[in-house]
Amino acid sequence: MKLVRMFSVVLAVSVSWASAEVLPAVAYSDGVKFDNSFNEAVFREGVTRFQSTYDIDVVEVNPSTADAFESALRDLASQGRSPIVAVGFSYAPALTTVAPEFPDIQFTIIDSVVDLPNVQSLIFKEWEGSFLVGALSAMRTDGSPLGFVGGMDLPFIRGFACGYAQGAHYVDDDSQVMVRMIGDTPQAWSSPERGNELALELFERGAEVIYAAAGGSGVGVYRAAKDSGTLAIAVDSSQNYLHLGTMLTSMVKRVGVAAYTSWEQAVNGQWQPGVQQLGLAENGVDWSLDIFNRQLVTLDMEKEMTQLRDRIIDGRIRVHDYSSNNQCPVPLLEG
Repeated sequence: MKLVRMFSVVLAVSVSWASAEVLPAVAYSDGVKFDNSFNEAVFREGVTRFQSTYDIDVVEVNPSTADAFESALRDLASQGRSPIVAVGFSYAPALTTVAPEFPDIQFTIIDSVVDLPNVQSLIFKEWEGSFLVGALSAMRTDGSPLGFVGGMDLPFIRGFACGYAQGAHYVDDDSQVMVRMIGDTPQAWSSPERGNELALELFERGAEVIYAAAGGSGVGVYRAAKDSGTLAIAVDSSQNYLHLGTMLTSMVKRVGVAAYTSWEQAVNGQWQPGVQQLGLAENGVDWSLDIFNRQLVTLDMEKEMTQLRDRIIDGRIRVHDYSSNNQCPVPLLEG
């Protein structure tokens, strides 16, 4: 009898989600919408695609500071918008407060876990994609030092650096990765001048490729690579088209696809709360090869990258997740 009642509750929730009108919304992270990174990927691959596919408008808000996240979510929920996609882990505290106030509203958060019955948490295995671009960097540089510039100094971002270093070490045991972080406040995501300064420092110390996981600050890293005649790797969305001959590749996190899928699930009555983890096997992360960086990646390098990708997917290569214990199995050079 208890099992029957439990099933009835689950069924009722599913029917409720399926029958609700879909009025999607997105709350971008602080920083500009067109940041060549996280926010822009959600807009271009999520919002634009969904609106053109389903002819349903997505309401967009872009709070200027993290202090406004809670009011932004509450305003959208009060309008009956659902699902509401919150872009970035910084929304977790606000969502933890707001979601219980609106139990009939569907919320989706990208890059964090909020364990509530009306919240869908989408997280990515960034370390797998970072491993691939680290391997590509080592193939390209043949023993030269590599660099990494992170945005806000968080275990989450250090996971990118650790995955990058693991990939480089897989190709070359002697590979060295120099790590710099822009800052310890949210301003670190929108400080391209500081990104440029740190990248130039790393290039002066011999780095031939710098991987940036720094949001809008990455723009400064890419400019430094162009000015120095060296190479850079972008993150989140493919930015291979920037500074031709400079962008070795991009480690794409398909955050836009994740947002689109959440809204599409609601349209089809398939939206469900809970945690979903997206890696190479789930097409959530990858490296990017296109006409813009084709001249920088040889056919032999492409073949080896395909083999590495397959080995990670089938488990022959296991990439360590830094956030599991805040340790990296290969050395990182800091300071």
